[in-house]
Amino acid sequence: MLFLHLTSSLLAVAFLTSFGSSMLYGYNLAVVNSPAGYIKDFYNRTVVSRNGTGLNEEALTLMYSLTVSVFAIGGLIGSLMVGTLVTKFGRKGTVVNSSVLVFLAGSLMGFSRICASPEMLIIGRFITGIHSGISLSVVPMYLGEIAPKNLRGFLGLMPSIFICAGVFLAQILGLHELLGKEEHWPLFLSLVVVPTFIQLMLLPWFPESPRYLLIEKHNVHATITALKWYRAKCNIQAEIEEMQEEQRSLSSVETVSVWQLILDHTVRWQVLSVVVINIGMQLSGIDAIWFYTNDIFENAGIPAPEIQYTTVGTGAIEIVAGLIGCFTIERLGRRPLIIGGFGVMGMCCAGITLSLILQTHVPFMKYVSVGCVVGIIAGFCIGPAELFKQSHRPAAYTVGGSLNWMSNFTIGFIFPFLQMSAGSYCYLVFCAICVSVAIYVYFVIPETKNKTFVEISQMFATKEAVEESQALTHPDQLKLKKMNGYGSLENGSLEFDSSSSCP
Repeated sequence: MLFLHLTSSLLAVAFLTSFGSSMLYGYNLAVVNSPAGYIKDFYNRTVVSRNGTGLNEEALTLMYSLTVSVFAIGGLIGSLMVGTLVTKFGRKGTVVNSSVLVFLAGSLMGFSRICASPEMLIIGRFITGIHSGISLSVVPMYLGEIAPKNLRGFLGLMPSIFICAGVFLAQILGLHELLGKEEHWPLFLSLVVVPTFIQLMLLPWFPESPRYLLIEKHNVHATITALKWYRAKCNIQAEIEEMQEEQRSLSSVETVSVWQLILDHTVRWQVLSVVVINIGMQLSGIDAIWFYTNDIFENAGIPAPEIQYTTVGTGAIEIVAGLIGCFTIERLGRRPLIIGGFGVMGMCCAGITLSLILQTHVPFMKYVSVGCVVGIIAGFCIGPAELFKQSHRPAAYTVGGSLNWMSNFTIGFIFPFLQMSAGSYCYLVFCAICVSVAIYVYFVIPETKNKTFVEISQMFATKEAVEESQALTHPDQLKLKKMNGYGSLENGSLEFDSSSSCP
């Protein structure tokens, strides 16, 4: 049974970390969409009061694009800090300590209009980006280390579902009847402090990652206590012995930096896959849709009064699609969902272009545009959002996270200008990227369903002309490297699963 080992403690930690950290990423992606016009007016009025003249359209678009995309610059910095933070503070400790960033950012954004300071708003967005960059790596890392093997996929998708919930929440609160009025936008942006406060009150009562406590802190008593919290019926002693064996194996081997990881030809297919998937996720067009939903629907010809409700409808689809992915991933496998997700997004991007071209001749084409936007969101939530979330290697998180945020910044900053220059055809760029990634996954990435990390490693190793049978027949010949406290095979990529004794 899938949920046989799902204890109340596991579920509570997954909920608290996803609600108080991961959800904020989704919220901050979408929160700038609804009050975009009010924020631009605020910028223009402030510049007029300072200089006596306002901003032209291009300067205003540039300033607003910076407000949107500076979030990604903060995210990049946050992702680069993860390796150091999780080693110093632990997984849970990093989640708890990083919450101070949310309160700081919320204060800056909340008081920016009173202080007539666009700079406070931009800096606040930057700081929320740092927090999201940390959270997007640490939360899956924490959940991956406390989860039994059979729940790894399920718990790994919970942050993704809460990201979709954050987007949906921002869309709901952005309605004109709620916080969508001009006087409410500073409160709307600073509301992120509420879920973080709830997390800060409750999460410290739960244990740290057992793996971190044993391997990095050498605290056997705390490890046993943590395992008793997170396991229903399991051979705790066998699991501890397994981690101790891993600790002994890693104690005398060299540390592999991110740069060494990139240069190591023995793991080039794994690294290349991280690069392709993470860039593909962000350049699929999903960030453009989250950041600029209202503008996209306006260009599609949706009547202005209907846009905000149409946007909320897309948010509901995100949550449904995320739930479908969560409950089908262990049954269907990762690979079909990823290929299907990118394939659907590619077709829908082409569909948006076609509908925008034909909408002047065929009136109902504007609704086809809405359907294609919904398809892109559904494809993303079901498929690509899951891959590599369960990686236990901080070095891999640094590579993947950095690429994620750089691509996020690129789309957030250039999409308004791409839309102005290429018009309806701008979505063909996203279509080509999605189709290319789907083809790459089909030919390169193996299915990981019910596979151990060793087996996954050997599937990749065959691409390096390494005989899989040799590795399995002579496991003692496999040399281990140390990667920020995590093991990897010299001819592949091995991530130890501390819960493998609980199938």
